[in-house]
Amino acid sequence: MPNYRRAWHPGGTYFFTVNLLQRSGNDLLVRHIDLLRDAVRVVRFTHPFTIHAWVVLPDHLHCVIELPIGDADFAVRWRLIKIRFSKSIPRTEWRSAVRERRGERGIWQRRYWEHLIHDDRDFAAHMDYVHINPLKHGLVRRVIDWPYSTFHLLAGHGVYPADWAGGDEDQADCQD
Repeated sequence: MPNYRRAWHPGGTYFFTVNLLQRSGNDLLVRHIDLLRDAVRVVRFTHPFTIHAWVVLPDHLHCVIELPIGDADFAVRWRLIKIRFSKSIPRTEWRSAVRERRGERGIWQRRYWEHLIHDDRDFAAHMDYVHINPLKHGLVRRVIDWPYSTFHLLAGHGVYPADWAGGDEDQADCQD
């Protein structure tokens, strides 16, 4: 059995990537964005954490979150978010025999990627990575055009300029 090593750091700030089990052509997360938002909201109420950045793509999500001082249990938060979201949508997905035997849904990959943020530079790099992801995946030409992201809030607070990452294409098109 694999020995997954997690970086448990009370009060830590983490970057996460969480994927759907069936990624190809799956738009489940954006199709049910309100249910995902509700799951996150409810879990944040019972198990607080600060969201620094969050982006939801059709088949996966990325975020940078900070846990409260003295708390390192991000695993329970992800378990609860996944469970609440899964219970809120109809059972239409294919499930393997193993998942059926265990009574598991076939929505999420069991594991997720986590990275403990080490310093301000690491934080900035992961914040940028979260927000540029829709552009990277070819979902939009400008980061600001992707609706399921904290980019809009942060641009509104002056953290990012509204035309950050992808804002110059329209100007270039006009000059031709």
